[in-house]
Amino acid sequence: MAKINNQKVSAETSQTHIVCLDLQNDLFSQTKSIFKDVRGVQVHYRKSLEKVLELVEDDVCDVLLASSAVVRDGRSDWKEFVEVLTAKSPWTQVIFLIHPREIVLASRALKAGSYHYAKQPISDEELKLLVEAALDSRPKVDPQVRAMQRHKQAGFEDMVGASAGMKSVYRMIRQAASTDIPVLLTGETGTGKDLAARAIHQLSDRSGKPFLPVHLGAMPQDLVSSELFGHQKGAFTGATEARAGSFEWAHGGTVFLDEISTIDDRIQVSLLRLIESKSFHRIGGRRPIKADVRLIAATNEDLEESVETGNFREDLYFRLEVFQIPMPPLRERPGDLSLLINEFLQRYNREYGKKILGLSPEALSLLEAYDWPGNVRELKNVMHRAVVVCTGEVITPQHLAQRIKPRNGPSRQIVIPVGTTFVDAERKLLVKTLQATGNNRRQAAVILGVSRGTLYNKMKKYRLN
Repeated sequence: MAKINNQKVSAETSQTHIVCLDLQNDLFSQTKSIFKDVRGVQVHYRKSLEKVLELVEDDVCDVLLASSAVVRDGRSDWKEFVEVLTAKSPWTQVIFLIHPREIVLASRALKAGSYHYAKQPISDEELKLLVEAALDSRPKVDPQVRAMQRHKQAGFEDMVGASAGMKSVYRMIRQAASTDIPVLLTGETGTGKDLAARAIHQLSDRSGKPFLPVHLGAMPQDLVSSELFGHQKGAFTGATEARAGSFEWAHGGTVFLDEISTIDDRIQVSLLRLIESKSFHRIGGRRPIKADVRLIAATNEDLEESVETGNFREDLYFRLEVFQIPMPPLRERPGDLSLLINEFLQRYNREYGKKILGLSPEALSLLEAYDWPGNVRELKNVMHRAVVVCTGEVITPQHLAQRIKPRNGPSRQIVIPVGTTFVDAERKLLVKTLQATGNNRRQAAVILGVSRGTLYNKMKKYRLN
C-alpha cells in the first residue's frame, strides 16, 4: 500500500498533490493539518469545478477530495466534470464527501466515476486512510508521461477526441485500469479498440510488463490454440520443439485478443478455463501453467447475437462482458473530426517534411459529409494519401480518395414535370440525391438540408431502405 509517512509518499514520484474542492476552507484546513509533517505532500484548495480543471492543466492532482456542497444546488454537472477531469488527468482519484441524508448525491458521484465516498464530518484518521487507499489504487504512471499528458489537448493516451462519447470512454478506461478483471471492447472496425486496450495496460499496475496483442481474425484457426497456449514437442505434426504461447510470453502483463468472435468452441472452452482457474496447459502438456495475465478482448461483432445463434459460448460471454467499453463510431463523435484531421495532418507533415497548412472549404465539406464506415482508421488513411499527393499548401478535393467524392454517373439534374404530386416529387428528389451521392446518407442529408433522422424517416416512408 502507498502509505503516506515521512519515508514514503508514493510509488511514482516524490511529490503527492491533494486538492480540496469545497465552498469553505474547512476541508482544506483539516487535510493540511493531517499532512503538515509529511514530506512531499502538497495540499491545494479550490472553490469550484472550473478552478480544479484549470489547476490540472498546469499541475498534477493525485487525489481530489470533493465536498458535496459544490454540487448540491444542482448548478454544477458532476458527471460532466468527472469525465473532463478523467480526460485531462486520468491518474486522479476522486473521493466524494457527502453530508448526512445525501446518499442520492453519493450514488450519482459513484456512477460518474468517483473512486469512493464518505460522510462528513470525517475524522482525521479515516480521511488519511481514504487518501492512502486512493493512492494505492490509482494507475501507476511515469512522472514524464504525466507531464506530457497534462499538456496534451483533447486527447487521452494515444487517442484524440473531446466529444461526450470519447470522454465517457476515457472515464471507463481509467476505471478499468484500476482493476484486474477482463475487459471487452466493442465497436465498429477502426474505432480505436486497440488504442483503448493499450491505454488500459499503460495506466494499470501491469504497465511495466509486456502488452501482447493477438489478432485472432488474421490467424488460421488451427494455429490459434498453439499461438495462445503454446505446445510441447511432438504434440502434433510439425511440432519439432516446445514453444511458449502468448499467455506465457506476457507473464505479469496484458494479452489483447482482437476479433474474439472468430475463435471456435474448443478455444472458447480453453479461454473460459484460463479465466476461471488462472492456469492453462500447453497443447500436449500435462503440467498446468499459472496465467498471471490481464485479459482484454475486442470485437466488432454483436457477441450477444452470436450467443443466441450458438456461435459463441454464453458462459464465456458473461465472463468477458463484466466490464464492457463500447467505442463510438466517428459519425457519432461531433466535433472530433476536425481534431483528428489536424492530428493526422501534422503527423504526416512531419513524416514527409511537408508544410501543408490545411484543407480547402470544399475538401473539408466532403470529409464532413462522408459517413466514415471505416471510422478513425479510414480517416487516417485518407489523410495519409492526401498529404502524400498534395504538392501545394492546401489539400483540395482532388487530393482525396475517390470514394469520398460524390460519384459521377446518374444525372445531377432533377426534372419534375408540372402536374407531379408533392409526394412523387419528394420521392424522386430523395432517390436522385441518394444516387448522386452513391447512397451516402449523411452526405444526402447535408445536400437536402435535413437531419439524418428526417432522411431515414422519409426513406422508410417511401420504402427506399
